[in-house]
Amino acid sequence: MKAVVLPRIAPIEEAPLIETDLPTPVPKDDEVLVKVAVCGLCHTDLDEIEGRLMPTVLPVVPGHQVVGTVVQQGPAATVHEIGARVGITWLYSSCQACPFCQSGRENLCDRARWTGKDANGGYAEYMVVRQDFAYPIPPAFSDVQAAPLLCAGVIGYRAIRLAEISDGQTIGLFGFGASAHIAIQLLRHEFPSSNVFVFTRGDEHKALARRLGAAWTGSAADEPPARLDRAIDFTPVGETVRQALSVLNKGGRLVINAIRKVTAVPELIYDRHLWDEKEIKSVANVTRDDAREFLPLAAAIPLRPTVEEVAPEKVNQALLRLKHGKIEAAAALRFSSTDPRGSIVSPHVLP
Repeated sequence: MKAVVLPRIAPIEEAPLIETDLPTPVPKDDEVLVKVAVCGLCHTDLDEIEGRLMPTVLPVVPGHQVVGTVVQQGPAATVHEIGARVGITWLYSSCQACPFCQSGRENLCDRARWTGKDANGGYAEYMVVRQDFAYPIPPAFSDVQAAPLLCAGVIGYRAIRLAEISDGQTIGLFGFGASAHIAIQLLRHEFPSSNVFVFTRGDEHKALARRLGAAWTGSAADEPPARLDRAIDFTPVGETVRQALSVLNKGGRLVINAIRKVTAVPELIYDRHLWDEKEIKSVANVTRDDAREFLPLAAAIPLRPTVEEVAPEKVNQALLRLKHGKIEAAAALRFSSTDPRGSIVSPHVLP
């Protein structure tokens, strides 16, 4: 099968991902083999490539926003029919026995494995996963629309739940990429009386935020029209944590929706940033229940992600653009058995 592989840790500027041929995996036990249609690109992929989040083994196939079709089952797999369209998230597996798993917090499981980090992910024509960690994709979404829902969407959904928002509260979103552009649609649906302020650096991102219902847009350093009751930080930099806290209302809550920060959170001044019972809550990964709840809700609203399709041989270029905020919203690799580009010579360095 055709696959995009990370053989070494390096800055994305060095174009470390290569395209090669790998054996098609065979599903065992309760696993299913998924023929990948598309796989979304994510900042977490960049964290792995550049070493802020170390893969367990190298080389590894990255990618954890996977949409595809079940084409083969292991001998104990019974949940999905052959031909079923499914999605795969960042959570590849969990032990299902520890106190965290038993209390519905398998995202905190010490033995959890992560797609594209601890097991080969979706930057390939095929991948295997346990049947309970693959989720039906609602027919309301095309393959490419569904891809960002599986990480950007589902983790944004978790962040909104952890923010404990009440309708009418003022909400701030810091950063406006793949996750935030989905989250604002969910917020406008669930909390119609709330104003959503978007803090982002890019003019295109500000314009998209306004089209999706933002009441105000500005940069992270700007003073908003009103103080925030709730804030969600989607950015990869630490400085926005302090900036969000500085405009948070008394008793407000900041939810940090980032697995890794590229830069450290700067020093916080107690009476300016933390006084008045302000709260900081981190988001750690996702659970299966997050995906099971969010995908049907996203279809019912319906959410409409903005997604740019990328050919696999352009993945290094696309991730470099993602790093520098040059993707309007979300992007996804497109895989297809009827790819008109034909056979790929193995291996070669990708641009």
